[in-house]
Amino acid sequence: MRIELEPIAERFLPSKYFGLLKPILLRADEILTGQTDNARTQRIALIVFAIRIASAFITFVSQIILARWLGEFNYGVFVAVWVAVLIVTTISCIGFPSAVVRYIAEYQEKEEFGLMRGVIRASIGIVAVSATTISAFGFFVLYNYPQLLAEHFMIPALIGAIYLPMLALENVMGNIARAFNWPMTAYLPVFVFRPIGMLIVLGIALIAGFAADAETALWSTLIAAYTTTISKLIYIIYRLRKVIVPAKPEYKIKTWFLVAAPIFLVEGFYVLHTSIDVLFVSYLVNPEETAIYFASVKILALVHFVYFAVRSTAAPKYAALNTAGDMVKFQQFVQTSVSWTFWPTLFLALIVCVLGKFILMLFGDAFTAGYSIVWILALGIVLRSAVGPAESLLVMAGGQIACASIYAVTFSVNIALNLALIPIYGIEGAAIATACAFGFESLGLYVVANRLLGIHAFVIPRREPVTGEVM
Repeated sequence: MRIELEPIAERFLPSKYFGLLKPILLRADEILTGQTDNARTQRIALIVFAIRIASAFITFVSQIILARWLGEFNYGVFVAVWVAVLIVTTISCIGFPSAVVRYIAEYQEKEEFGLMRGVIRASIGIVAVSATTISAFGFFVLYNYPQLLAEHFMIPALIGAIYLPMLALENVMGNIARAFNWPMTAYLPVFVFRPIGMLIVLGIALIAGFAADAETALWSTLIAAYTTTISKLIYIIYRLRKVIVPAKPEYKIKTWFLVAAPIFLVEGFYVLHTSIDVLFVSYLVNPEETAIYFASVKILALVHFVYFAVRSTAAPKYAALNTAGDMVKFQQFVQTSVSWTFWPTLFLALIVCVLGKFILMLFGDAFTAGYSIVWILALGIVLRSAVGPAESLLVMAGGQIACASIYAVTFSVNIALNLALIPIYGIEGAAIATACAFGFESLGLYVVANRLLGIHAFVIPRREPVTGEVM
C-alpha cells in the first residue's frame, strides 16, 4: 500500500500553503514511492536514519540509566570491557561481514546464485568458528592467568568472552541483511531490541536483589544478545530461502579469503583507531574518569550515526556501480553520499555542542567535566564526515589493501598521540588525539580514493566532468 503526501495535502491544506509545500511534497513522494535506484537508495537511507535516531535515543537513555544505577566506578568498568569486546569481535570476524556484502551485490548483478549461496553459508560458518575459538582461548587465558588484569576487571572480562560469539554472528547476519536491502531486519534487533532487552533484564535482576555492578550489567547484556541474535538468525534464514534462486552452493574459499584478509585489516585497524582512546583512558586513568570520557563519547552518537546510516546504505550501491563500470554514475553517487554525510553531521554537531553540558548533567553532576571533550570530538567527527563513507568506497571497489594501509598508519598516529597527550592533559588529551587522527584519516582516504579510483570523495564537488569507466 502506497501513501502519497502531495494529493493528501492538496485535499486538506489551503491552496496558499499547499502551493508553498508542493515542491517539497513531490520530492518526498519521489523518495517514498519512487522506483528508481536513487529513490530506493534514499528510501533505505531514511529507514536506516530513522532506526539510528531511535537507536541513538535508546542508547542515550540506557547509558544514563546505567550510569545512574551502577555509579561512576562500575559504569567505567562496564564500558571498558564493552569496548574491548567490540574490538575483539570485529577482529574475530576476519573481514567476512563486509566481504559478504560485496560478493552478494556482485553475484546478484551477474546472476551467479550458486556462488551467492556459497558465500553466505561460508561467511556464517567461518565467522562462527573463528569467534568461538577466540572466545574460548580468551576465556582460558583470563581464567588461568588472573594477574593479567586488575581484580575489578577480571569477572566482567570473562563474561565478555562468553558474549563474543553472539556479537560476531550478529555482525555477519546484519551485513547479509544489508546486502539484500533489509534495513529493518539488519538494524532493529541490534540497535533497538537488544538495548531495551538489556535494560529490562538488568531492571529485573536489580529488583530481584542482584548487585548493581558491572558484572550484573554484562550478564544482562549477554542474555539480551543471545536472545536477539538467535531470533535474527532464524528469521534471516527463513527470508533467504524465499528470495535466493534455488541453486547448488558453490565455494571459492581461497578467493573469498584473499579479499576478506585486507578487509579484516581495514576493519581491525578502523575499530582500533576509533576505540583505542577508550582503552588508553581505561588503562591510564581511573574508572571514574573512564566513565566521564565514555559518556562524552556516547552523547555524540547522535552526530556519528549519520555517517553510519549513509555508510550502511551506500556500501552495496558502491559494489554494484563498481561492477557495472559506469564511472560517471559512480562519481555522482559518491558525491551524493558525501553530501548526505557531511551536512547533517555538521548540523547535529553544532546542536550537541551547544546542549552538551546539560546532556552530561543527566548522567550525574560529575559528568559535566567532560563538556570540553564533546567539542573536541565533535570537530573530529565533522572532519571525518567531509569525505563520507570513503573507506566503504575503497573496500567495495577493490581498494581494500590501500585502505588497510591508511588505517594502519592512522592507528599508529592515534597510539602515539594518546601516549603523548593523556599523561599531560588527561581525558582531554585522548579527545585531542582522536580528533587529530580523524583528520589524518580523512586526508588519507581522500588522496587514495582520488589516485587509485579517480574518485573525488569530498564535500566540495569537483568542477571538471568525469568520463570513462571504473578502473
